[in-house]
Amino acid sequence: MRQGITARVEGENAGKVRDALLCMQREAWEQGLAAQAMLETGEEELAILLAHDAVVRQAPDGRLSAIGECRTVTDPAAAGEAVLFAAARTGDPAFGAAAERMAQWLLTTPHRTADGVLHHFIDRPYVWVDSLYMAPPFLAAAGRHAEAVRQVEGMRKLLWDRQDRLYHHMWDDGEKRFTRAAYWGSGNGWAAAGLARVIGHLPQSMAEDRERLGGYLRDLVDGCVARMRPDGLFHDVMDDPGTFVETNASQMIACAIYRGVAMGCLDARTLEHAERMRNAAHRMVDERGLVRGVCGSPGFDRPGTSTEGQAFFLLMEAARAAHAGPR
Repeated sequence: MRQGITARVEGENAGKVRDALLCMQREAWEQGLAAQAMLETGEEELAILLAHDAVVRQAPDGRLSAIGECRTVTDPAAAGEAVLFAAARTGDPAFGAAAERMAQWLLTTPHRTADGVLHHFIDRPYVWVDSLYMAPPFLAAAGRHAEAVRQVEGMRKLLWDRQDRLYHHMWDDGEKRFTRAAYWGSGNGWAAAGLARVIGHLPQSMAEDRERLGGYLRDLVDGCVARMRPDGLFHDVMDDPGTFVETNASQMIACAIYRGVAMGCLDARTLEHAERMRNAAHRMVDERGLVRGVCGSPGFDRPGTSTEGQAFFLLMEAARAAHAGPR
């Protein structure tokens, strides 16, 4: 089940942001995000071309976009939905076969916890909140709905803090402890965007699962909004004002809110928060279309620019245009 292209995005900022994105070097998950952004903004040919190169660089084990020493388990799946779209649109069986190999990697890889939760790396038993965006949405889009929900539940069990209503960042399943317990802003953005995407891909026959995951999204959005700065941005670690002010979390959470309201998971009043986040992100776009102040490549530990920051600007704009209704 594919949600489909959301909306063609217009405006000077959007065009500049897209052009800057396409000029950036990309790792596996970044290729996937770039393709997804093209797909959801109606740039079908660009989405197919990006999907093509994700397949060109598919590893023998099935992982898409596997450039260099690809050590990640889930990141390559970020390109999966664009590959599925390319298969449907072009009729080229190579795309469909590549998507199936990616799905089989996620379904059969031994790199997982005893409960079946996917590790983030092939050489360390870590579970990262980032994976909540990378793998479950593709699994759901590929028709593996039950497994998508199982991964969401497993990651939530390990990383969710019920009291603070936020996700911790990194869990070491070997040592049974957090290697980074911080409430990373981008990490909670990954979780919010991932939950919204999974919910959108689940069939109506899974109404109970859709409602439960919708509750997870509501709780997370509430936890994030409680830490939002007056300017619509967040600190890199949401509850630590000593960390830098960061842009991409606002884009990611706004995107999830627009989708969540459209699906009936979130109250329409949350659009006010999304608009504040969106306006803040627009203020961070420079004259060349670079979204400034996001967790910057290549280390993502300081403010800078990144493919994911560019992509989520476009994903946010598409979600708003298609889902949010009149404002």
